[in-house]
Amino acid sequence: MKRVVFVTSHYVDADRKAGFHWLAEAFWRAGWQVLFFTESLSWLSLLRRDPRSKYPVVREAGRLRQVRERFDSYVWLTPFHPVHLRSGVLNRLSGPFLKLYAKFPMREAEPEIAQADLFVFDSDHGLLLFDRFKKLNPRARFIYRVSDNIPMLGHHPLLAAHEEKILPRFDLVSVPSAFFCERFRHRSNVVLQYHGLQKVLFDQPCANPFLGSGPHVLYVGKNFFDSDFLTRALRLFPDWPFHVFGDLGVLPTAPNLTAYGERPFAELVPYLKHADIGLQTLRYYPGAECFTDSLKMHQYTYCRLPIVAPAFLKNARSHVCYYEPGDDDSIRQALLAAHGFDRASISTDSVLTWDDIAAKWAE
Repeated sequence: MKRVVFVTSHYVDADRKAGFHWLAEAFWRAGWQVLFFTESLSWLSLLRRDPRSKYPVVREAGRLRQVRERFDSYVWLTPFHPVHLRSGVLNRLSGPFLKLYAKFPMREAEPEIAQADLFVFDSDHGLLLFDRFKKLNPRARFIYRVSDNIPMLGHHPLLAAHEEKILPRFDLVSVPSAFFCERFRHRSNVVLQYHGLQKVLFDQPCANPFLGSGPHVLYVGKNFFDSDFLTRALRLFPDWPFHVFGDLGVLPTAPNLTAYGERPFAELVPYLKHADIGLQTLRYYPGAECFTDSLKMHQYTYCRLPIVAPAFLKNARSHVCYYEPGDDDSIRQALLAAHGFDRASISTDSVLTWDDIAAKWAE
């Protein structure tokens, strides 16, 4: 039986599922033995009220837990993990000390690591384990799935430097966006592989959850949300219902806005399928261009939703209508263009399943 280890900061039973959850499930469906290895979790994280602390991570730390047959979880809880100290001097001084992070015991996980056929690393502190895992298991294949743009996430500089150092040593660097192809253009092992979908969830019939007439405008997400866009759009289109999913902090108050907070992904699917317009309305941060091909964009595309996005996310998709942030007229025009777009013309051919990606990696 083939064995794969997913090295990620996500917790296996988290309410909010990320790409690594779906990829692990895809390998499990393909008959592999799966180990979901949760890193970037320390006592420092718990003191800072890390969202993962609501799960039984302390009770499960340091031992293999069988989630089901052929699928195990391991929570690697360490005394500390690298954090940005907001000072160039302190970051430089702490660098040698933080390298100890990769040396903390792994107890029951180590024999599994030594037997694995494939490792898949996320864009997080687990990258610091690359050399240790290589030493434990030099015969395995190593894949880096670039799920985030590390330089824009505010990590300790040690992590970005280590990412650059080990990139050429991966058997494959799988990137979900053309932005990363450009960023890593000097690397020959980089391959563009878009995010996948659980199409079976979208292909099942479901009732329309929206009440009243539309167009129903939908946002699903968490980070970098452009709340100024929402404030303006609510004012410009007071008769259009807007629906926002995600933990987004304080939102504007308006009678045509419904905020749902975070919901399990399966609950979101009916809203995605029956919406009229999808929003990818993000505020700009250096490196935010990587969101041109985010998972949300593929979800909207598979549901044949016209998309409204800021101009800095321009790409080749014909069904994206762009606006200039902070400009009422361009926001109005983008939303009107999306409302009038011929949804039947939106192609879904480029949308992959997670099983498609897993099959490529298994080869």
